[in-house]
Amino acid sequence: MNQYSSKNLVFENDVLCIESYINQFTEDIFKKIDYDAKKIGLDKKLDDLFNGKKVNFSENLAAKHTILRDENVRNCNNKNFENNKSIILSKLHKDAKNIISIGIGGSFEGPKLLIESIGHTDKNYIFITGSDFEEFKEKTKGLKPDQTIFLVSSKSFKTEESIALLRAAIQWSRDISKFIAITSNKAEAKKYKISNIIEFDKEIGGRYSIWSDISLSAQWEDNSLKEMLNRGGNQADIDIRNDKRYLKLIKTLAYSDIWLHNYKNKTSRAVLSYIWRLRSLPGYFQQLEMESLGKKSSKENSKFKRTGQVIFGGYGPSAQHSYYQLLHQGTQDICADIIVCKEDQESLSYAQAITQAKLLSNGSPDLLDEKEKLNGNVPVNLFSLKKVDSYSLGYLIATWEHRVYITAAILGINPFDQFGVSAGKTYTKKYLADKD
Repeated sequence: MNQYSSKNLVFENDVLCIESYINQFTEDIFKKIDYDAKKIGLDKKLDDLFNGKKVNFSENLAAKHTILRDENVRNCNNKNFENNKSIILSKLHKDAKNIISIGIGGSFEGPKLLIESIGHTDKNYIFITGSDFEEFKEKTKGLKPDQTIFLVSSKSFKTEESIALLRAAIQWSRDISKFIAITSNKAEAKKYKISNIIEFDKEIGGRYSIWSDISLSAQWEDNSLKEMLNRGGNQADIDIRNDKRYLKLIKTLAYSDIWLHNYKNKTSRAVLSYIWRLRSLPGYFQQLEMESLGKKSSKENSKFKRTGQVIFGGYGPSAQHSYYQLLHQGTQDICADIIVCKEDQESLSYAQAITQAKLLSNGSPDLLDEKEKLNGNVPVNLFSLKKVDSYSLGYLIATWEHRVYITAAILGINPFDQFGVSAGKTYTKKYLADKD
């Protein structure tokens, strides 16, 4: 029997079921890492996050994305803001046929994921990101400026790619009234003569901004989407504080990630979605994990030197004919997260997801020819959503955020800064200035 052949975790509630095939990760190993968690005050770190305390110490900020999805807090603080936003939206949305979102990183990944999760849309939603102007030319070709509005999303409103695209869009449109800036730096947006400005808190990081008005395009298409997304995320926040089973689930996911990376050399993890409407989840989780955990461990942590894993993946059915060969018979040390929905258990995609989870973790004793044998040594977490809806998506994303936060706490990492990303921006500016 293969070492990864039996389940060592089964969790189920009204939203999802999670099964893990990581047999060597025992209860004793869990307890040892949990002892480390108690020593570093994990419970207090969780309380600080949910209570809006400063948890981003390198930038002296709180991380308020969890507060954004708390309906009670939003209703108390945001009445005037919501009224102002409604006025802006009603002016522009009615006659628009094309809604172009300009943004990069979290300002791109989150909104794109949400629009795709809706399925069919009445309007033409276009996402432009990056610094190659061929993308702008290609995606605006054949569009009429008077039928097109632009959502320009940037926390600082100084991101080079987004500002370069904004300038090109203003020249193409020639009507600044058709632009909406979504930012935490209102003064910077005003420099471009944009009057339609929707602000969000500077304590909302880019890869956590899906809970903010960065997701405005999806709100336009479906008024209830953002509300249900927030409710799902908030329920996960409630569960991690009040449901011991759910807290142990999150700890198990985080602790096993750390253990697999540090002691089993599983340096990479494939995230594979077998749900077409959630086909961009792997890219979304890639940014969440690799920006949050892509840092060296603190000096105080003497046990775990390896931090964030390499996250890659994509749409499962396509991946099967792309890089699954390496997962099944290659020489890399890999683990996997597979995401599927239980709504249609008769579908081919569901059968593929379940089959691949078993083959990756177990191999197949029926394949006796040496050249056909599978590795069968890939630890797998199988995430099965009960439904594909906004509430379930919010719950799943918040669950992943909790996993990342606890992992960061154990490793002594600040998951909310990104100085590696900032260095790239700084030296690009220097290169351009030196050229001039």
